[in-house]
Amino acid sequence: MNEWLDPLLLSRWQFGLTTIYHFLFVPLTIGIAVSVAIFQTAWYRTGKVHYLQLTHFFGKIFLINFAMGVVTGIVQEFQFGMNWSNYSRFVGDVFGAPLALEGLLAFFLEATFIGLWIFGWDKLPRGLHLATIWIVAIGSILSAYFIIAANAFMQNPVGFKLNEARGRAELTDIWAVLSNKVALAAFPHTIFACFMVSAGLIISVAAWHLSRNQNLDTMRPALKFGLWAMVGAGALTVLSGDQLGLAMVETQPMKMAAAEALYKTSTGADASFSIFTLGTPDGVHELFSIRIPYLLSFLSTHTLTGTVEGINDLQAQYQQLYGPGDYTPVIWVTYWAFRWMIGLGLLHVLVAITGLWLTRKGRLPKNRWVWKAAIWAFPLSLLAMTMGWIFTEMGRQPWIVFSLMKTTDGVSPGVTGLTVLISLIAFTVVYGTLAVVEFSLIRRAAQKGPAPVEEHLDDEGKHVPVATVY
Repeated sequence: MNEWLDPLLLSRWQFGLTTIYHFLFVPLTIGIAVSVAIFQTAWYRTGKVHYLQLTHFFGKIFLINFAMGVVTGIVQEFQFGMNWSNYSRFVGDVFGAPLALEGLLAFFLEATFIGLWIFGWDKLPRGLHLATIWIVAIGSILSAYFIIAANAFMQNPVGFKLNEARGRAELTDIWAVLSNKVALAAFPHTIFACFMVSAGLIISVAAWHLSRNQNLDTMRPALKFGLWAMVGAGALTVLSGDQLGLAMVETQPMKMAAAEALYKTSTGADASFSIFTLGTPDGVHELFSIRIPYLLSFLSTHTLTGTVEGINDLQAQYQQLYGPGDYTPVIWVTYWAFRWMIGLGLLHVLVAITGLWLTRKGRLPKNRWVWKAAIWAFPLSLLAMTMGWIFTEMGRQPWIVFSLMKTTDGVSPGVTGLTVLISLIAFTVVYGTLAVVEFSLIRRAAQKGPAPVEEHLDDEGKHVPVATVY
């Protein structure tokens, strides 16, 4: 029973669950903001009413999701002080800069111009009003970059000096933190994946309406937009993921070894990509695997003769560098999270490619199972991103800041297991309730469909659509 009340274990579960829950809203906020900006730009340039309808329609979904993301994101800040005070004390001087930039620059930029966008319909000039939604989209992307830069410090600490007397890392070069090679590689990979998630939502919503033969004028172009966005964003996610893999091999070779369950250092054909691997219960030896020769070597070094370090050799190196201890992450979690990330993402792209083929020349499929597949495929990219973050964070273990601070040393010393358990249960209940509310609001807005657009006569006697105020 005592081990179930371990403050470290419960604190990790609480932070993991609340972070994953908050992260469900982040990619939709980023991706849908850009999509709404694109739809409004199309209306601004063409004057076609269905683009204005799509702007309002997905704009409502964006606002619902944004509000929920803000609420759940606030909890993340409090947990640093509640459950991870030692960690906060250690990295606070470094984390303060990117998090301050995120809050004071990106978030306030985003929040201010959301207000102007909501209340500026028919009050601001059309071009200026269009600029407000693009600033919102840019602000959300900037916010993501500052968060990724802070997280990259945990993966690859740079731009600091270690003050041993005060027991903390102190910022010496903010530019080094913001230009961390891990952040530069992770940022485009994350943003393109966000576009996949938003494209998946647009595809599912459009498919729901088209399967019922309703709102055809608006949902046909929405479906086509979503399908092409999924394919394009999927391709860019793969390419940027390749660059992130190179950065990972350079800065965290143990994470790559764990991702492949590679126990022995291998070169060339022996550095193969594992499709499926079984290991011993202690995770030290491989029992059975299905592998593609040379592929891991190519992915890790961009050559067919490269060498990839294995788990056992890295463990021995880390023991010499950092002292006795186990420096391997949970192999089965990192191994399968990596594969689920890739598999689910590729499957969603395959669904989109199939959709493009079936809807070529403006045709709509008659088979209801095609529409059901499009509708229910929405979670694929979102789950792929979630698996990616689980892999990123679990693959860094046992470090909370790689090579500087172990996770066991970051937990708050005065917090009891019972206290964390109570807060974990409370958060779970509250977040579960919020999930029901969020899903209900978005489903209701999505099923209601685009609202009709009223028109009035302008100064030249032409019919001009009137934007609906939210």
